[in-house]
Amino acid sequence: MKQNGSVFSGRKDRRSFLKTGMIAGTALGAGVFVGSAPALAQEGPEEKSGSLTKGDAAILRWLAAAEIIETDLWQQYNELGGIQDSEVPGGSGSALYTTALKVLDSDMDQYIHDNTEDELTHEQFINAYLASKGADIVDLSGFAHLKGSQATGADKTRGRLTNLMQLTVDTSWWTRYRSRTKNPDLGDTFPNAVPSLAKGKHTAIPRDDDDVTSQKGHPDLPSDFLQAIANTAGFHFAFIEQGGTSLYAGLAQRARSPEVLRILLSIGGTEIAHFQTWHDKAGNAAPLKDVKDPDTGVLVTFPDFSNSGEDLKKNLIMPEPTKFLKRTFPACSIIRPTETRGAAMGALKSFTDDGLFIGHVLHGKSDGLMELLTDLAEDADEAARGF
Repeated sequence: MKQNGSVFSGRKDRRSFLKTGMIAGTALGAGVFVGSAPALAQEGPEEKSGSLTKGDAAILRWLAAAEIIETDLWQQYNELGGIQDSEVPGGSGSALYTTALKVLDSDMDQYIHDNTEDELTHEQFINAYLASKGADIVDLSGFAHLKGSQATGADKTRGRLTNLMQLTVDTSWWTRYRSRTKNPDLGDTFPNAVPSLAKGKHTAIPRDDDDVTSQKGHPDLPSDFLQAIANTAGFHFAFIEQGGTSLYAGLAQRARSPEVLRILLSIGGTEIAHFQTWHDKAGNAAPLKDVKDPDTGVLVTFPDFSNSGEDLKKNLIMPEPTKFLKRTFPACSIIRPTETRGAAMGALKSFTDDGLFIGHVLHGKSDGLMELLTDLAEDADEAARGF
C-alpha cells in the first residue's frame, strides 16, 4: 500500500528503510532499544524472527509499535492531567486542565497515570520478549520529532511521536457497544455519539497557556473551551483503548505459539479494563453547546447523555448483547469487532484517521513513519497459525 506523499515505491523499499535502523537489534537496555543498523542492513529483506515463527514475531512487532504509539500519547496526557512521579516521569501538571478532567471523575489523574504506566510496561515487555527469542525489536524514537504542548506543565522541548492537538475523534464505539442488533464484523456501521468531534480538528490537550483559561470571575474553574478540551480527551481515551481491545482479540486468532497467545490474551485483558474505565468516565463529560476553538473556529457540542435513549444511555458501559458470527445465532455480549482479517491495518487506519500522525508528512514528503507502520501491520495481518 503506497501512502500519499510516500518516499518509497513499495514494500521492498519499505523493508530497505526498515533495515536502516527503525527495527532494532536484539540487545536491550533499561527501557532503551539499541541495535546496529549497518549489521542489520546486511541480513536480507526479512526481519529476524529468532526462535519464534515468522508470523508470531510479526504480530508481536506490530503490537510493540502500537504500544509505543500509545505510550507516547498517554505520556502527553499524563504530563498535564495525570500524576507525575518516578513511575511515570515527565511534566509537572496543569491545575486547571486537571480540574476540567476531574469533572468526568475525581480520580482521573490517577487513572491517566496508571494507563500510561501500563502502556509503557506493555511496549517494554513485548520488545524484551522478542529480544529473548533472538527476534528483532521495534524502536520508533527516530520519529519522535513532533512539537508537543507548549502549555505550562508540559515538557515543552520533548519531541513527540503523536499529535494530540488536531484530532478527529470517532465516537461510534459508544453506539456500537449499545446496539443489540448490529456488529461491525457483520458489516454494520454506527453513528457517532458526539458528531461534532468527527468533524474538523480538535485538541485534547492545551496547546499553550492561552488555552488554559478560567471562567470569568472564577479563577479556579475551567473555561468552557478548556472543559471542551477535557471532554475531548475523555472520549479520546476510550477511543484509543477500545481499539486495543479489538486489536489483541483479532491478532490472538493468528498466533501459533501457546506462549505468544498467552501474552496476547494477558495484555489484551488489560486493554479491556482500560476501555471500560474510560467508557464509564466519558459519559460524565459536561454538556456543552457550540463551544468555539478560539484558534481554528471549529465548534464542538457535547450532549447530555443523562436522559438519552438506549443507543446513547450513559450507564450502559457493559457490552450489550448483539449478533455474533451469524445473525441466526442468539445475541451474545462480546467485544466487537474481533474479525482477524485486516486487524492490524484496521488499527493503523484508525490511528491515521484520528489525526495522531499529522506532522509526519511535510511539504508532500513523508518522514517514513507511515511506511514503516504499514509494513509492520501488513506482516502482522499475514501471520497465520501455520507459520
